[in-house]
Amino acid sequence: MYQKSELKNGIRIITEKLDHYRSVSLGIWVGAGSRDEDSRTNGISHFIEHMIFKGTRNRSNLQIAKELDAIGGLSNAFTSKEYTCFHSKVLDKHFPALAEIMSDIFLNSLFDPDHIDKERQVILQEISMVEDSPEEQIHEIFNGLYWSNHPLGMSILGTDETVSALDRDTLIDHKKRFYAPSRIIISAAGNIDHERVVEFFRPIFDSIEQGETTPSLTTPRINQAVSCHYKSLEQVHICLGGKAPHLLNDMRFAGTIFNTILGGNMSSRLFQEIREKRGLAYSIYSFISAYIDTGILGVCAGTDPREVNNTLDVINMEIKKIKNGDITETDLNEAKEHLIGGILLGSENTDSRMLRLAKNEYLFNRYINYEEVVASLECVTVDDVVTCAREAFNPANTSLATLGPFKEEEMILKEPMFAV
Repeated sequence: MYQKSELKNGIRIITEKLDHYRSVSLGIWVGAGSRDEDSRTNGISHFIEHMIFKGTRNRSNLQIAKELDAIGGLSNAFTSKEYTCFHSKVLDKHFPALAEIMSDIFLNSLFDPDHIDKERQVILQEISMVEDSPEEQIHEIFNGLYWSNHPLGMSILGTDETVSALDRDTLIDHKKRFYAPSRIIISAAGNIDHERVVEFFRPIFDSIEQGETTPSLTTPRINQAVSCHYKSLEQVHICLGGKAPHLLNDMRFAGTIFNTILGGNMSSRLFQEIREKRGLAYSIYSFISAYIDTGILGVCAGTDPREVNNTLDVINMEIKKIKNGDITETDLNEAKEHLIGGILLGSENTDSRMLRLAKNEYLFNRYINYEEVVASLECVTVDDVVTCAREAFNPANTSLATLGPFKEEEMILKEPMFAV
């Protein structure tokens, strides 16, 4: 059963009671991420996420870790482009202890200068780890190319330069500004009573005051371009993409089905043609990165430098087929069943339900049940998928990036990319 309450300062508390579970998943969400940064503060949202766990007025960072471990808490946090989440999962009997710990670290973190300097080094190592992983780095390169000169094109982690320059005052000022009540959602799913959750959090969170007005989001312009980054690697990593339906667009369901058919599973067109039939790549997949007002529908692959052109030609060929309507009702229905199965299997996990509660609240300001999502997928037609493919891979909306021992002048394709 879903319930929602709103505190006087605008903080929303949403729960879903699941009597047959023994666990509870709790998340404290903030509608702020790397998209709210600029070239000077890039990486600050992620830095704050790290610092939240580094000690409060009541607990040292070691005490926080020990107390969470003592109740079997599976705790973590993540920063995305548009929000930050601090979350944990415990047995229902430990929820009061978990809620107290999570409230303490969220509201009372000290941002001790010594801990800031130590954590800065940890984050710099995290940045280096991405740079040592071409499978991850190619996404950063592509985002920067596709959304040039916009915060969505910047790394969530920041850069060596920006992270090194962030100081305590800047971190605290940013937290005060963006961790405002109107951006905070407390989400819980599992064997929990809504009124108990509200009774616990209301006196603690009700006193948070609204900060100054934060700037509104700007929608990025798409940068159509090709960029080859030469690096001494065994493979060339390819990432290409076009415009995906945004999260408030009803075409997002057709986009999800198109992604599944194109490269979203082992029976997809790209997996079968590139890996199974031709042996051109071990890793080949398509993906969607969707946001409140824009998105990317992309393809990634890693291949031998001598096979880059062949791989691109096959990707191009498979996308063209779908753009020209080469989809059967069987293709459509199999993709729907694959997605519906994943959605319903995910519903058996309290973490998944907690995440859905918060995301739907941010996007739609309401609860969306699984039946509604399934019905929306069922309504998608072959024509919808073809339309989505044509819009996504319109040449004016697409970019291509490579990372590895390959230069742009070596790109010799049989046909222009994405032309119907």
